[in-house]
Amino acid sequence: MTGIVDAVCVVHTERDSGVKRVTRTAIDKRSVDGRVPLGRLGLGGDYVCDTEFHGGAYQAVYAYDHAEAQRWSTELGRPLHPGWFGENLRLSGIAVTDAVIGERWHITGADSSDVVELEVTGPRVPCGTFGLWSGEKGWVKRFTQRADVGAYLRVNRTGTLAAGDTVTRVHVPDHGVTVRQVFTGADPEHLRQLLNGHHDLAPNVLERISTFVERAETQVHS
Repeated sequence: MTGIVDAVCVVHTERDSGVKRVTRTAIDKRSVDGRVPLGRLGLGGDYVCDTEFHGGAYQAVYAYDHAEAQRWSTELGRPLHPGWFGENLRLSGIAVTDAVIGERWHITGADSSDVVELEVTGPRVPCGTFGLWSGEKGWVKRFTQRADVGAYLRVNRTGTLAAGDTVTRVHVPDHGVTVRQVFTGADPEHLRQLLNGHHDLAPNVLERISTFVERAETQVHS
């Protein structure tokens, strides 16, 4: 499967978050022109304000699917520009929410020597700041119910990125557990296999899967 980078997005304006725990947010991201440097912790010109729940090596890059964005745009009756979801990459032609945990992508520019490698690490979990940013009533609940949440990625190979780059899946783990399944908790037994066989899970993903598995065990024995 091959996709395209529609847009590369970084922080446009830092805003009030609307919540007390972290008063500022960098959710307002917009697309930028030209090649953007990509380091181990993300794109040049991008940052997070809530470092407790966002950022770090396992959440260095956030990607969202163009088709999923278009469904929301149609439903909400307004354009949702690249970066509206807080994403760094708006992608077409490649599964994002339905990517497999541990899946690796090569993103290649016009100069084929410029190749970065990203690894799918887990789902985006919507928060109150996202709800306020959207301006839509009940947005976090609606976004959660649809579960088109996009994927966080780790940077395995640094370089540069730009709109128009090609995205190629170069490795898909045999366990088959997707970002969507980790988000929804569907098929706890499948999640258990990931828990037992994958030893490099993001800490928040490990905690999320463990919770779903333990809940399923409790229901069986109750």
